[in-house]
Amino acid sequence: MRLGAKLAAGLFAGVLWGQAALGSCAALSLSQAVDMAWQNNTSLQVTATDEAAAAAVLKKARGASGFALTAAGGFDRTKDSESRTTDTLTAKLTAALPLYTGGRNEAAIASGELGVKAAALLTQRERENIRLAVTTAYYDALEYGKTVKVDQESVDNYQAHLTNVTQLYTAGSKARIDVLRSSVELSNAQQTLIRAQSSYEIGLAKLRNLLNMDRTEPLQLTDDVVYQPFAGTAETCIEQAYRQRKDLTADALALQQKELAVKEAKAGYRPQVSLTAGVSLDDQRQPVRSQSHAFTGGVSVSWDLFDNGVVQGSVDAAKAAREAARLGLQQVREDMDLAVRQEYLNMREAEKRFNSTQAAVNQAEENYTIAREKYRAGEGLMLDIIDAQLALSTSELNYISAQYDYARYKAALENAMGE
Repeated sequence: MRLGAKLAAGLFAGVLWGQAALGSCAALSLSQAVDMAWQNNTSLQVTATDEAAAAAVLKKARGASGFALTAAGGFDRTKDSESRTTDTLTAKLTAALPLYTGGRNEAAIASGELGVKAAALLTQRERENIRLAVTTAYYDALEYGKTVKVDQESVDNYQAHLTNVTQLYTAGSKARIDVLRSSVELSNAQQTLIRAQSSYEIGLAKLRNLLNMDRTEPLQLTDDVVYQPFAGTAETCIEQAYRQRKDLTADALALQQKELAVKEAKAGYRPQVSLTAGVSLDDQRQPVRSQSHAFTGGVSVSWDLFDNGVVQGSVDAAKAAREAARLGLQQVREDMDLAVRQEYLNMREAEKRFNSTQAAVNQAEENYTIAREKYRAGEGLMLDIIDAQLALSTSELNYISAQYDYARYKAALENAMGE
C-alpha cells in the first residue's frame, strides 16, 4: 500500500484493530477530550480549592482592618471570713476599630490580593498542563493504534509468504528450511503484534484516567495529527514564554508577597492604635442586690518597647523567605528557558525525521514487492524477503513515530511558551 493511500484511508486508520475488538465505541475528538478533562480531572479541582483558600486569606486580612465587637462576662461567688456570700454577675461589650497598625494590615490586604491573582493564574496554568497531558495521551493512543496496523500488516505479509513457501515446498522447488524460517518469522511478528495491541489498550487506559471517565468505556478517537509548520525561532519562543507563562507571573506575585511579609514583620517595631468603645454591667445578687453600668470610649495605644528580639527574629525570617522566593523565581526562569529550547529542538528534529521518512516508506514497499516476486520466480533468497519486510516495517514505524513526535513536541513547546 502506497504512503498516499495510507494517509487517505480515513481518520480511524490508526485504531482499526481497537474498533474491531471493541465493537461500538464512543466517538471522542481531541477538543472533546480536553473539555472533559477540564470538567472532571481531579488535579484541576484541587487548584480550585487553592483559589478558595486564597480568597479566604484575603477576607481574613480585610476583616482585621474593620470594626470588631467583643463580648465578655462572668459570674463570681465569694465568701468572707464570716461566711457571708457575695454573688456578682458581670457583662461587657467592647467595640474596636484599628486606626494605625504600622502598616501590618495594609500589607496583609495587599498580600491577600496578590494571592488571589496568583491562585487564579495557577489554575489557568493547570488547565494548560491538563490540555498538554490529554493531547499527549491522545496522540500516544493514536500512534499505538497505527503501530498495531503496521504490525498486523507484517503478520499478514509473513502469513502470505509462509503460504507461498509451503506451496513451493510441496511442489519441490524450495527446501524445508525456508518453511521453518518463514514460520519463525511469522511467530516473531505475531509476538510484536500482541505487544502493540497491549500498548494500545494501555494508552487508552491512560487517556480514560486523565478524563476521569468510566475505565471500561470503549473509545473511538476521531481526530488525527495534521502537519502544521512552525515558523517561530527559539528566541522568539523564549520571549513569548516570558510574556505569557502564567506560573512565572504567579511566582513573581509570590515574590511581591514576600516583600509585603517583610513589611508586616517590621510593623512590630511601631505602635498599634485603635479606637475603642464599650459598655459594662455589674450585677451583685447577694447579700444586697445592686447594679452598676459604665460606658467607655477613647483611643488605645500599645507599643512593645522591648520583646527580647521577637520582632527582629520575625523580620529576619521574612527577609530570608523573600530571598528564597527571589532565587526560586530566578531558577524558574532558567528552567523555563531550558524547557523551551529543548522542546523547540525536539520539534525540529522530529520535523526533519518526518520529512525524510515519507519517501522511505514508498521505497521500502517497492523493495518488498520486488523481493517477493523474485522469490516466487525462484530468483530470490529467503533472506531477501525477511530483510525487505523488516525494512518496510521499520520505515513505516519510523514515519509514524516522527509524525506523532512532531505533534507532541509542538504541543509541548506551545505549553512551555504559555499558550
